[in-house]
Amino acid sequence: MKQNSAAERLVNGLIKENPTFVLMLGMCPTLAVTTSAINGLGMGLTTMVVLALSNMFISLLRKIIPDKVRIPAFIVIIASFVTVVELLLKAFIPFLYDALGLYIPLIVVNCIILGRAEAYASKNGVVLSLFDGIGMGLGFTFALTVIGAIRELLGAGEFFGLRIMPESYVPCSIFILAPGAFFVLAGLTAIQNKIKLAGERKGKDMSKIQSGCNLDCAGCGEKGCSRRLTDNVKEKEGNNG
Repeated sequence: MKQNSAAERLVNGLIKENPTFVLMLGMCPTLAVTTSAINGLGMGLTTMVVLALSNMFISLLRKIIPDKVRIPAFIVIIASFVTVVELLLKAFIPFLYDALGLYIPLIVVNCIILGRAEAYASKNGVVLSLFDGIGMGLGFTFALTVIGAIRELLGAGEFFGLRIMPESYVPCSIFILAPGAFFVLAGLTAIQNKIKLAGERKGKDMSKIQSGCNLDCAGCGEKGCSRRLTDNVKEKEGNNG
């Protein structure tokens, strides 16, 4: 797949740099609103819209925004789109607006959105930035929906509000409480790490299951970070020399 193509940006957000399962970003809404699959889906899609639009707009203005005020400018742009989305939800999808509550305006300070604005949209073209936002948003939506579906199934015996488990099933109510979010996220992360380690033992290329950095910060330990720091210092010394 061509590097920095639209398709690569989508796959990158869904798999390689999934915001929740790989980068471990946006934990506040991930743990708080995923009491059901519909809540997770709604929060994910809402964030995706804001992420895609803010990425696109920041990319359009990247050569105009002064470097010294770029972070405040990014926050103003993101907050504007969050306000628009919040008002639309309140007007047309009130049940979802009520379910998500305070976590809609908190999208403004979601580190996924500000992180992509700083790391990608401010340095790349409009189309790629748009697809980067969509890819990251889809990855976030997928993660929240999966976590919400598991919690809803185990904690209430339902899936998207429909009864799935038999009447004899006794719901584990802890899964729809705060601790349940930690249990489910930890379990899914453990499964991901298990798959990665098993693949590596068999000599398979597991590079698509990694942290956001190509050197795999999640598994490299201190030596990897030290190596990158040393490389950066050497590069600067070489340029100065």
